[in-house]
Amino acid sequence: MTDASSLTLFNSLTRQLEPFQPVHEGEARVYSCGPTVYNYPHIGNMRAYVFADILGRTLSHKGYKLTHVINITDVGHLTDDADAGEDKMEKMAKAQSQSIWDIAAHYTQAYWADIKALNIRQPAKWSIATDYVPQMIEFAEKIAPNHCYELESGLYFDVSTVSDYGRLARAVTDEGEGRIEAVEGKRNAADFAIWRKTPAGEKRQMEWDSPWGRGAPGWHLECSVMSGDLLGFPFDIHTGGIDHREIHHPNEIAQNQAFCCAPEEACGLDVPANSGAKVWMHNNFLVERSGKMSKSSGEFLRLQLLIDKGYHPLGYRMMCLQAHYRSELEFSWEGLAAALVRLKRMIIVVERLGDVEAGDAGHPKLAPMLETFEKAIGDDLNTAVALTALEDVLAAKKVDASAKRAVVERMDAVLGLDLFGTRRADLRLRPKAAEITEAEIEDVLARRKAARAEKDFATSDALRDELAAKGVEAMDGDPLGWEWKLG
Repeated sequence: MTDASSLTLFNSLTRQLEPFQPVHEGEARVYSCGPTVYNYPHIGNMRAYVFADILGRTLSHKGYKLTHVINITDVGHLTDDADAGEDKMEKMAKAQSQSIWDIAAHYTQAYWADIKALNIRQPAKWSIATDYVPQMIEFAEKIAPNHCYELESGLYFDVSTVSDYGRLARAVTDEGEGRIEAVEGKRNAADFAIWRKTPAGEKRQMEWDSPWGRGAPGWHLECSVMSGDLLGFPFDIHTGGIDHREIHHPNEIAQNQAFCCAPEEACGLDVPANSGAKVWMHNNFLVERSGKMSKSSGEFLRLQLLIDKGYHPLGYRMMCLQAHYRSELEFSWEGLAAALVRLKRMIIVVERLGDVEAGDAGHPKLAPMLETFEKAIGDDLNTAVALTALEDVLAAKKVDASAKRAVVERMDAVLGLDLFGTRRADLRLRPKAAEITEAEIEDVLARRKAARAEKDFATSDALRDELAAKGVEAMDGDPLGWEWKLG
């Protein structure tokens, strides 16, 4: 077991770096807020799972037995993330004239395909919200007498009944919770729905009987129930996007406090474990020049769009790792291309190692680089520095290939770039809109190479222009050894 002090993580609840100290010796229990499967995830959504994957890989690397849970929300999430609007799943089912169950199944499979494409490890458990509705009702029944009240529209949580509500978001005023819908009869502006009754005369595709009437659970209730049921309170780490820090996670924390503490206990958040998780971690936004990622436009940036344009998904993973997870990351096609080139350079060196078996990772020349890497990932997952250490190892001269392979394998197990399972040829994807096949490209290049050998530069230039007209750039003198790329 690696000393726990070798891993420090930023706790959003306390706003400080803290040594990781597991609740259960030798174990790490992690819960990550998963997608609401009403639409395809965009690449900003997927940054959260790359981050959670790096966290999980680091915990495994440090010697902890990892139990990682990611939920799938297929009911209860409203269109503005708070207490207003329509249920996202019901709305999409109506728009597409499909069963809500079919909608959920389709977009869950699409999300899982993106997980695989980004080389994100499978969690110990995918928890599906609708599988836990009976447990949600039991949870709500336990906290309702001391923390909830009933209105015509459903059962609401009274945030004044728990200590330190909103500490995570630093938003305890009405203004700070401005996105929450004003519901007639609510005691406090920040109060939120635990159970939402189906309005009289209406019928939902997803609804269940409860002590408060037929309806569906609130979005915040789901994660409290599934995390507690599968990991036990308190567990170690709860992750999510920074947008969850403002409403969803404060509400989840309030529910956890109500469930875990007796009414006479203060149960304040000066003891982080009272929140349900000892550490709350959030990745920052992926932004494009037009602003934060959004699904409101027709062709939003999803992983398949990158693939269709000829960019391998691991190029996007590299792009994510180049920035610290708590920093905003600006997306651009130029930045993605540069990240892909960086990955290609690494894979070219790895290919040159051949099939040599991994040897002793303790080579004296590589030891300082490995130490830099270990310090970087132990310092709140500083992948940007870790990548540089990896490149230093790959560039090291007069080092036994078996030793180099051992160190690179160790680093890649954390970074997840699949350096030994990916060939550089795999990274060259043909864009969906390309009007020429790879075989045709190679044929033109062969004729162009012959023309250049005969110093027939007029023919060579004509063939280059022929390729360019079809979106292919001939890359003369490319130091990476690539003869062409599709643009």
